[in-house]
Amino acid sequence: MTKKFRVFATCDIGESIELLRERGYEVEVYPQPKAPPKGLLLEKVKSGIDGLITTLRDPIDAEVFEAGKGNLKVVAQIAVGFDNINRADATRYKIPFTHTADVLTEATAEFAFFMLGALARKMWTAEHLLRENKWDYWHPYLPFLGDEVTGKTIAIIGTGRIGLAMIKKCAGFDMNILCYDPAYQNHEFVKAIQEIKDLLQARGIAKEKTWIKYTTVDDALRQADFVSVHVPLLREGESDTPTYHLFNERTLRMMKPTAFLVNTSRGPVVDEAALARALRENWIAGAALDRILPARGKLLGSLLIRTKAWLGGACKG
Repeated sequence: MTKKFRVFATCDIGESIELLRERGYEVEVYPQPKAPPKGLLLEKVKSGIDGLITTLRDPIDAEVFEAGKGNLKVVAQIAVGFDNINRADATRYKIPFTHTADVLTEATAEFAFFMLGALARKMWTAEHLLRENKWDYWHPYLPFLGDEVTGKTIAIIGTGRIGLAMIKKCAGFDMNILCYDPAYQNHEFVKAIQEIKDLLQARGIAKEKTWIKYTTVDDALRQADFVSVHVPLLREGESDTPTYHLFNERTLRMMKPTAFLVNTSRGPVVDEAALARALRENWIAGAALDRILPARGKLLGSLLIRTKAWLGGACKG
């Protein structure tokens, strides 16, 4: 009798579990909503499982790969990002890992644009006033008098799949688009931008006053009314172009005092201490983050839109 391929999933992924079982896989699911303790994860791997289904909450490193030596054949990550997986260790132990690369491209770009609009129109400020029952009249210069997105300049930092999807959305609002990517590949970018321009032209969206160009990060930050971040999290030693704390005191100070920052990439791309100071001292006008600032969650609520759990990826499609 053929031995079944044994899989341990660190969380319930719904119908996909049944699909695996229907195809002959033996699947065990960790039943709790929080991530399994590291000790339990190691115990499951040591038991001889063939496959491991993980999320961003699970640290997958040499200890895990050592525990699965001789049995573990693959780690399947349910996420676009995989910064919880030590790639050097995976390579050393020759255990492949996969990730769901394209599933959230449009969802994340949409969410970034929604956050941009919420900042521009001061929806967060208005929502606070309504919840606190402090708004009961109309006046042309209310505290939530915002600005239009149309025609403004945006810096897209990171021109991968999500960054390019964001460019398309911004072009539809006649925004002037400055692009920068730490891992910039000229021929790839030029080809992608031309495809976007052709698409917009075919749909009658492109306007003569709208422009898209590649520039340096310094120039992009100095000119932009909005900055939208779409880079992977890469630390020193992992890449020639690390992005950890790409937004720090130096880069935040480059932005205009009227500019807004939107980050739907990994949290550590932004130095939280520097951002807290930037908001407190008015280096920038506000920020929207698809995660919470753990130590500074109550900081300047009218200037900081924050969510707890990657809402940019919380989409059925």
